[in-house]
Amino acid sequence: MIKLRSKRFSRSSSKLGGGGGGGGGGAAANGGTAAAGEIKWELRPGGMLVQKRESQENSDEVMITIRVSTVSQWHDISVQATSTFGELKVLLSILTNLEPREQRLLFKGKEREDHEHLHMVGVRDKDKVLMLEDPAIKERKLLGLTRPKSWDPLIVQLVSN
Repeated sequence: MIKLRSKRFSRSSSKLGGGGGGGGGGAAANGGTAAAGEIKWELRPGGMLVQKRESQENSDEVMITIRVSTVSQWHDISVQATSTFGELKVLLSILTNLEPREQRLLFKGKEREDHEHLHMVGVRDKDKVLMLEDPAIKERKLLGLTRPKSWDPLIVQLVSN
């Protein structure tokens, strides 16, 4: 015959070194907040019991600092984590005097497209992004075949918003 043991879904505060008194009242003893090591559980609509996510209030406004490195210099830029690489190019155009269409941004060895979001490809606080000048445009500049500076559609779109 097999003996089944039930698993507990929360840790008692007595096992965490929080002091005696048993396990009842860990949240009430801390002024209504959960103990430092206590796991909170939530029941999802499908009936699955999972560890509760830590809610980040104002998650839309999380700012990260990115170090953008060019061949000869680097810039620390603070942007929202949900920004796109196209928006990052617009900010870099102000600092480097290169239009966004002349820039190539590489993160983790891959060139990133303008529509990709920073947080979706894994860019976090204090990560490094490499900026290179587009070789085709660089060659056209040397040959004098570039067209006069015109407003980039991405800049017009950002300014109009």
